[in-house]
Amino acid sequence: MQIMKQAQNIQSNLKTAQEELARMEVVGEAGGGAVTITCDGQGKFKSIKLNDIEGLGSDEREMLEDLISAAMNQAMDKAAKEMEGRMKQATGGINIPGLF
Repeated sequence: MQIMKQAQNIQSNLKTAQEELARMEVVGEAGGGAVTITCDGQGKFKSIKLNDIEGLGSDEREMLEDLISAAMNQAMDKAAKEMEGRMKQATGGINIPGLF
């Protein structure tokens, strides 16, 4: 009985941690702030900003940000699907909450 209660508490704590990480914003910069990328606490890409890049107009900057964002999201989706498939293989198809 005690083990079941501990397992439920752990599962609840994991769910809370995942929710908090999903709401969190983490920012990385490169080139002295020329490029800024924002992700959530789970590492999921949210946005990219290109600042102070010489010769890059406003319209070109916005289009380039959108293209980079789309490519990053596509790559991350593919990686997540690959990870999920490999985890299913590793666990023999058993669904382990919080693993994938």
